[in-house]
Amino acid sequence: MESSDSSDEELMVVVSALEAEENEKKRKRKMWVHPINMKRSTLGEFHHLFQDLQRDEIKFFQYFRMSAPKFAECVNLLESQLTLENTTFRKAISKEERLAVTLRFLATGDTFRTIAFSYRLGETTVRNIVHTTCDAIWKIMGPLVMPSPTKDMWEENEKFFRSLWNFPNCLAAIDGKHVITDKPPNSGSLYFNYKKSFSVILLAFVDAHCRFTAVDVGAYGRSSDGGVFANSTIGKKILSNALDIPEPKTLPGCNLRLPHVFVGDEAFPLHNNLMRPYPGRQCLNNEEVKIYNYRLSRARRVSENAFGILVKRFRIYQRHLQIDPDKLDKVILATCCLHNFLRNDTCHWTEEQHETIVRPEGIENIPGIGGASTTNAMGVRDSFKNYFNSPNGSVSWQTEMVRRGKRNVT
Repeated sequence: MESSDSSDEELMVVVSALEAEENEKKRKRKMWVHPINMKRSTLGEFHHLFQDLQRDEIKFFQYFRMSAPKFAECVNLLESQLTLENTTFRKAISKEERLAVTLRFLATGDTFRTIAFSYRLGETTVRNIVHTTCDAIWKIMGPLVMPSPTKDMWEENEKFFRSLWNFPNCLAAIDGKHVITDKPPNSGSLYFNYKKSFSVILLAFVDAHCRFTAVDVGAYGRSSDGGVFANSTIGKKILSNALDIPEPKTLPGCNLRLPHVFVGDEAFPLHNNLMRPYPGRQCLNNEEVKIYNYRLSRARRVSENAFGILVKRFRIYQRHLQIDPDKLDKVILATCCLHNFLRNDTCHWTEEQHETIVRPEGIENIPGIGGASTTNAMGVRDSFKNYFNSPNGSVSWQTEMVRRGKRNVT
């Protein structure tokens, strides 16, 4: 009998505890807005700072990493995706504030919680704003600032690589980075890369003006060296000749007809349409090879510059990203879109170049991701080498640069 009474008492304790927990949940749900956040319209960062920033263009740029006119243009482009209806219970967050929250997150790399405190919004609200706005940036602005490349676009790119970087028949530079993230839950070793950190991989084509022509995001950090490129959308299209690139063309000043190519560093495979440097052992006592490597390095520099600007403008890349993998791709794609959108907005960018350069913790070079070189590809590279060392293809300063060792051409 005592045992039965004891069991009943234990059951009542459990039931009471469950009821208390449920009541607590209901109580929390009744708190629609935290008391701190109820003062958002007067004390939130957007409401008391935004107007002041608009009166100081330099401060505005420092805060949002873009000018006020570009901010307004961005709001207009995204209006259909960022405008929400007011409800009976609360007023919708404006499209301007939604963009401001997102840009501040990307520009600072602060956590969602830190942004939430500053703007007097809920942490979940900030997270949702950032993800939906980044998705809108990619969906709306992507086709405008990073349209799918066409043959005409490739030909236009080639003109500028020829005139600005002295590399005829070059369509774009290709580069890849590990974007470092905290270990995603339940991911095992999928995102674990060669540097013992967790990452996704970003591959990109970059034009002669340091703009992203196409990007490919999402390969797992642990992908094998040879598999990253071959399994990427960009790699598959290069290897299968599916990029609608122009037909081979004669180089300026001679009758040598060569294919149009992309240029990459030693991490990428040598292919008929993808040139990489000669390995260091072939540079020993061979000035012609060093000159080729210098010329390729000079053209490829645009990709280094593009990623450098991206990291400096959006400091989210200067620390490990604390974003779920299924959302991370769109955040990265949004920054690439904004990079292109802002590429000509340089009115204050010169000032930024004088800031102390911070070594980014959130982005790293990728190791070799290539594969075996073909005989034809080696022949194409040799032809470019011979051309760059000929009277018609050389530039006046190349020999001095190689001999002085001002560039790493090995």
